[in-house]
Amino acid sequence: MPNDDATDSLRTAERRLQAAQLASDAAALDELLDNTMRFTGPDGNVYTKDDDLRAHETGQQILTSLKEEDLQVLATADTGVTWFLGTLEGSVGGQPVRARMRYTRTWHRDRAGWKIIAAHASFVAEGSPETGDGTRGD
Repeated sequence: MPNDDATDSLRTAERRLQAAQLASDAAALDELLDNTMRFTGPDGNVYTKDDDLRAHETGQQILTSLKEEDLQVLATADTGVTWFLGTLEGSVGGQPVRARMRYTRTWHRDRAGWKIIAAHASFVAEGSPETGDGTRGD
């Protein structure tokens, strides 16, 4: 059963993650990513926490804009999922990137707070409306 307090604190953690990504704040990302975290990128490859931190620390991945269109949050006492939809701009490997993305993140909460244990990203076509309830709006 969803927990309103857990939902609010998870929404805060998700927004903290977004701010850390935008600032390439490796220290904040280190706190928000579980050491065992795995991330499936839009290219289909699976990445680790170390891969993610390295991309930010070295400038391999730089975000200059992150615009949230929709954020859905489901949380129980110590487990949660966030679904982010938005447009990201920046560069990857020195090449400019602008993409509309959907991220699904699975979180767990311990004494230190919420941490991501698994995530998946996919590209969403520009102009593809989404209703927020899992159905396409077209």
